[in-house]
Amino acid sequence: MSLVTQDIRASASHIYHGECDAICQENSKRLLKEMGLPNDLLTLQDIGEFGYLKNTGFVWLRQKKPYKTKNEKAGAVSSQASEVTTYVEKFKIKKLTGVKARELMVWFAISEVSVDNPPKYHF
Repeated sequence: MSLVTQDIRASASHIYHGECDAICQENSKRLLKEMGLPNDLLTLQDIGEFGYLKNTGFVWLRQKKPYKTKNEKAGAVSSQASEVTTYVEKFKIKKLTGVKARELMVWFAISEVSVDNPPKYHF
């Protein structure tokens, strides 16, 4: 079940949908950079929708299908669902849904990520 309702879409500060992978990638990376987060923190492919509610920091991304990737900086294999949602604030992602990381053959759901200066990830 999707966490993104029609009411949320209607109140979005920014929303891009359709065949928008390049635009969605650019805007999601720009948002992460504005929040002081690495722009490759959420590595998604074939994004079909990106939305952002500025007043709450709620962000959602929908990709065509779930997939797995390796984040070299974090040193982990991660799995992203078709829909990823989170709240962003300066140097932090919280209430993250749709992302898991594998550590020693066990998958863990990631719910929060913060970044120190110099960049150091905390999951």
